[in-house]
Amino acid sequence: MIPVQTITIGPEDGEQRLDRWLKRRFPQLSQIQIEKLCRKGEIRIDGGRVKPATRTEVGQSVRLPPLPEAGELPDKPRQVEADQGDIELIQSAVIYHDDDIIAINKPPGLPSQGGSGQGERHVDGLAEHLTFGRPEKPSLIHRLDKDTSGVLLLGRTPSATRALNAIFRGRDLQKVYWAAVAGSPKPEKGTIRFGLVKGGHPRDEKMLAIHPSKVDATEGAKRAVTDYAVIEKLGTRLTWVAMQPVTGRTHQLRAHMAEIGHPILGDGKYGGSSQENLGDGWGAGIGGEISRKLHLHARSLTFRHPKTNNWVNIVADLPEHMARTWKTVGWSVWDAPDDPFESLRK
Repeated sequence: MIPVQTITIGPEDGEQRLDRWLKRRFPQLSQIQIEKLCRKGEIRIDGGRVKPATRTEVGQSVRLPPLPEAGELPDKPRQVEADQGDIELIQSAVIYHDDDIIAINKPPGLPSQGGSGQGERHVDGLAEHLTFGRPEKPSLIHRLDKDTSGVLLLGRTPSATRALNAIFRGRDLQKVYWAAVAGSPKPEKGTIRFGLVKGGHPRDEKMLAIHPSKVDATEGAKRAVTDYAVIEKLGTRLTWVAMQPVTGRTHQLRAHMAEIGHPILGDGKYGGSSQENLGDGWGAGIGGEISRKLHLHARSLTFRHPKTNNWVNIVADLPEHMARTWKTVGWSVWDAPDDPFESLRK
């Protein structure tokens, strides 16, 4: 066993998630073990309790409990070798890469990262097959829900990862999502400002919407802001919307659209499971040729390159089930405006 130790965060280790820093330094630790150590308070930063997502800062002291040496982990989950199909899947998903950045079009149904109930088949686990000649695998910069498809960014070097993390924290970027939602939102362009708080069973992770005037008085609630704009409509039954999350809360887009009465098609968590239009709970399917999978896609990501400072715009094609829906109802991706939110910024 490695005895209790205290490590000072150096210049190369700051501005990153604690769990990622630990995995680089102690590759024998699994995500589940790190989460357990944080939950029990056995890992501390400057004496305080931490979460796996806590960000490190240069000069901080990280206290670690006794850790097993490599090969000393009887409770470590068995490592499953990725099959050739998964390797081809993740490599074929790459839509952009340079010396610092990799972007993939994440397939729906593939988790971004491992964790409770996620198993070992996820983007973070498969990223070792995206090294393109580098000695270390790229690091996730952000996450998408398991059933959400679209642009997902990874940093190829520690310096690029730190810079991209800073860009995401500072919100100096533009994310555009596409979705098919129930009904016809009115007005056709607007901003949703309901706060969000975890509700229901802790493992359910369902977010409850809180009126903006009650957010400060609601324990655990966080302010959340989403811009939306209608692109095309199928009468009053189904609408193609673009969404831009101003904040980045868990399930924000799904919870916000459901709260204004227009849940995302295929969303069983926030839209109900009925195929009939029964009101605000409708949206999990409209029958016929339309897929019951979640119709939410991270269409594009625009940001300044961490090294060149030039603007980068990455666009991801619709997944197969959404492309089929678009074709069925007669929508064309070429009909989408370059900037559906331009009027909201004026």
